[in-house]
Amino acid sequence: MKIQHIEAIPLDMALSEVFTGGTYQVTARPTIVTRVHLDNGMVGETYGGDEVHTQKEIVQVVRDHFTPLLVGQDVRDFQRLWDAMFTLPLDLGNRGLHQLDMHPRGILMQAISCVDNAMWDARGKLYGAPVYKLLGGVRERVPVISIGGYYPKNGQDPLEAIAEEVDMVRAAGCMGIKMKVGRASLEQDLERVRAARKAGGADFVITVDANQGWDPLDAVKFCVAMERADLGVRWMEEPVKWYDQTDGLMLLARQTTIPINVGQGEISGRACRDLITKGGVSILNLDCTLCGGVTEWQRVADMARLMNVEMAHHEEPQVAIHLLAANPHGLFVEIFANRKRDPLLWELPDGFPEIKNGYMTVPQEPGLGVRLRPEVIERYRID
Repeated sequence: MKIQHIEAIPLDMALSEVFTGGTYQVTARPTIVTRVHLDNGMVGETYGGDEVHTQKEIVQVVRDHFTPLLVGQDVRDFQRLWDAMFTLPLDLGNRGLHQLDMHPRGILMQAISCVDNAMWDARGKLYGAPVYKLLGGVRERVPVISIGGYYPKNGQDPLEAIAEEVDMVRAAGCMGIKMKVGRASLEQDLERVRAARKAGGADFVITVDANQGWDPLDAVKFCVAMERADLGVRWMEEPVKWYDQTDGLMLLARQTTIPINVGQGEISGRACRDLITKGGVSILNLDCTLCGGVTEWQRVADMARLMNVEMAHHEEPQVAIHLLAANPHGLFVEIFANRKRDPLLWELPDGFPEIKNGYMTVPQEPGLGVRLRPEVIERYRID
């Protein structure tokens, strides 16, 4: 039960095409595979995160700082080990300036996430139970939606493109789509949402994600317009620019009945607390590969439940499926039905995921239940 060794392996895969969202473009799929070896021969293993700019620094923190800290420790002591990593004095360039220091703090939290998630896989294997059972075991399948609705290439009609994608998402077994908005005009994006509703029908789940693309007043205009058009949008995600997250979100929440979903870019439970109490949000889509792992995500989920806030999860279904299955206020697990957007999901795990009739089945093997293919790790590792 004692930790013997920790590995952190950076991967990077170039995508075959560019995907354009409201405020960004995606050209690659980086991630980090983490393995926690125990003295009894068991290995906790998972992958997560898609940070490219600081991937080397994250791996270095795991290898040079967390490994000597954790070797010899009992892997079952998850609260103590998490606090040991979080409070470890590291000089990552912190200068005592809040916004500038978000960069090194992000490195720290993603490194904690890598190790914490792999340790949860190890704990599940020790106890002979899947992680979702250790966390609460609410359900054995979770509704699944596809992230998509990226802006089409030049020359392709945007309304035809979203209608075709909705058909593809349905064919992939998903219950709905999370589509990108925020790059085109409000009127054009509204027509794209209208086209998605027409193609999907009344029972198709539609959520919209602006990736922090608007000022608060434009976000209000867009949400009010969607309500007037009766488009049945399940949530409005990341509507407001990064520098106006609390007051801007509260202004929007007071003007619309559409649930506001934010939090994928937060790296601490305390920041999520502020989004609820000062931003009036209805849903948190925290990412356990960014915020400090399963341990911190579950703390936030417990807090959110007591405050009548639902929990989503930003991407990373290989871990998110367990978190959402363990909490009664968990919502949809997210995948990319377009396999060109996240090829690793379909190449790296051995036999995962199983998606059928709008739901993903929770793996029942001990731990996270996702075996990683060694040959794929070797193919894309960049260290």
